[in-house]
Amino acid sequence: QVQLVESGGDSVQAGESLRLSCAASGDIFSSYCMGWFRQAPGKERERVAEIDSIGRSTYADSVKGRFTISRDNAKNTLALQMNSLSLEDTAMYNCAVFGDSVCHSAVRYWGQGTQVTVSS
Repeated sequence: QVQLVESGGDSVQAGESLRLSCAASGDIFSSYCMGWFRQAPGKERERVAEIDSIGRSTYADSVKGRFTISRDNAKNTLALQMNSLSLEDTAMYNCAVFGDSVCHSAVRYWGQGTQVTVSS
């Protein structure tokens, strides 16, 4: 059974930075695409960033240039560095494991989430 545990969410001021982390258990970490999703109240879940098994990453247009996703397969961790945070980044952020290595399939596992709140 794969477990994903996120951490790093906080309440910050606009313009500040946060780093989210996701610790994964299980042996599948290095073989699969992983990603970060977010959902703000009253909005649909949004795919924020994803990184495939060999480290290629893609980003939502809304975070491109501000957020960086990374993975450490040796430590089974996924990270999301978020810079220049804005009010629109306020959401629950979830770590996810996709069902394949290249981010083409549906998400197979979800973490419980960590809350990011940005205020002016």
